[in-house]
Amino acid sequence: MNTKRSTAALAAVLGSLAALGCQTASAPAAATTAAAAPTPVPTAIAVAAAQHIRVQHILISFAGKIRGKNVTRTEDEARALAAQVLDRAKKGEDFDELVRTYTDDRAPGIYALSNSGVTPAAGEFSRDRMVPAFGNVGFSLAPGEIGMAEYDPRTSPYGWHIIKRLE
Repeated sequence: MNTKRSTAALAAVLGSLAALGCQTASAPAAATTAAAAPTPVPTAIAVAAAQHIRVQHILISFAGKIRGKNVTRTEDEARALAAQVLDRAKKGEDFDELVRTYTDDRAPGIYALSNSGVTPAAGEFSRDRMVPAFGNVGFSLAPGEIGMAEYDPRTSPYGWHIIKRLE
């Protein structure tokens, strides 16, 4: 085994992890002083996708988007309201209260989802049964994080979804 090459590779990996903001244990002294050129290392680390999540959401819709609901705001009014509610949620306002006040869905707006290809547990919806943007945003968030699925006739046809990942 070539120790110079191994030491250089270790130094490159540790440098890449540090650049990504990862915490690492201290490297051996030789690794930090190696003169050999570093071996190329991938700059991204794959993170396993969650199989099951719970989210809470606020649907901000506009006229004509939800059958049986008398939503009268315009698309522009809905866009502005969604941005305002998202901002308030991200500043720490009580999400449950925001749901009760603003959602065009049913409060409390909590859904349990299984990821694509994962059998839903009791009470869960398959991600594939929801509008695509809902799952795309929900599964991209860390627990406690809040994001928004923008209105798009193909992926979010009912309006804007302000989503908080609970678990």
